[in-house]
Amino acid sequence: MNEEIKQLTELQVIDLEIALLDAEISSEEKALTKKEKAFDERQESITELKEKIEAAESQRREIEAELSDEMARIKERQSKMMQVQTNREYQSLLKEIEDAKKKIKEKEEEIVSLMETSEANSKIMAEQEGLTSDDKKILDEQSAKVKKRAASIQRKKNKIATKRNKMAKDINAAVLRKYDMLRVRRNNKAVVGVVNGVCQGCFMSIPPQHFNNILKGDRMLDCPTCQRILFHEPESSEE
Repeated sequence: MNEEIKQLTELQVIDLEIALLDAEISSEEKALTKKEKAFDERQESITELKEKIEAAESQRREIEAELSDEMARIKERQSKMMQVQTNREYQSLLKEIEDAKKKIKEKEEEIVSLMETSEANSKIMAEQEGLTSDDKKILDEQSAKVKKRAASIQRKKNKIATKRNKMAKDINAAVLRKYDMLRVRRNNKAVVGVVNGVCQGCFMSIPPQHFNNILKGDRMLDCPTCQRILFHEPESSEE
């Protein structure tokens, strides 16, 4: 095997290990973020319920004030009925009183409806607050565990990265740049074997003459299809 390709395959082993560590950290952080989002959504739900309850309470007070006005109006009309001199005036006051009583009934029903809605929302809010309290404790514990785990993985990654940097210094700069570019574009696999004339990166057949040159192993050659750096990998004898 070409010496530079050998160096790159060894470097790739380390890079793949680093990628796995990054994926592990990312996976744990994503899981925590998902739980944090659910917690925040529940907090928002509680806030919305509080606002609805407060708005209903404010509306109830307004209706009660209107109700008080209507009742005062009835008393006023009832007092005037003792002083009317014509049947027309009497009937007019009587109609006003009946209309006011209808409004009072409507407002009383509206107040009852508001109170029932607020009571239902208060019950839901109490349940949500109970769940949130439990979730907060669990979330804090999980957050601490994830941070501790991430720090441990990061320390391991730093050690491997130090080894990686030392290895990279011994590789030709132009070759290393090509390798890094391919690694980014090809999901961390820049160097792959060719088994029985097939690239193990894109699984496309290598032209015969190109494959013969790869078999010689005296220079660095790319896959015509995926541009990965190739080396000959003998076909496994295992069935």
